[in-house]
Amino acid sequence: MQNTRNIDKLGSSLIDLLSVLNSPRRDDALLREAGVRLDRALFPLLVALDARGSLAVAPLAALVGRDHTTVSRQLAKLASLKLVKRRDGTPDRRMTAAELTAAGHEIARKIALARRRLLAKALAGWSEADRRMLADLNRRFADTLLARVAKADGSG
Repeated sequence: MQNTRNIDKLGSSLIDLLSVLNSPRRDDALLREAGVRLDRALFPLLVALDARGSLAVAPLAALVGRDHTTVSRQLAKLASLKLVKRRDGTPDRRMTAAELTAAGHEIARKIALARRRLLAKALAGWSEADRRMLADLNRRFADTLLARVAKADGSG
């Protein structure tokens, strides 16, 4: 029989991490650290588009855990701010890909640098070996989960 204590400990730590990472106060702190003035509801889309490149509404909505109508409205707002551009060519706006403009990439870069600074502060007391192991194991875990989701969705 498998010892479930470590699985339970992992589950509990993931709940705690998600609570911290999904906190509006943390979002505000990250944007403040980045020196970026942007509605905190918009920046996850900006970051996702920076990381994944051009995406249509449905896959972007799935990536950020929001419904497609919300994401469509948020993309329109980002477009009005000249941070995102939409490629025309399809009658269905949900299928129209969105991509970052140069200004959008610049804001995403500032957010990434701020995230790096905040994480460096949080991990300041950790050894280099521990930081490397944390990064490697988190990447492995994320890749495993993404592969399982893709397989379950029939896209992998």
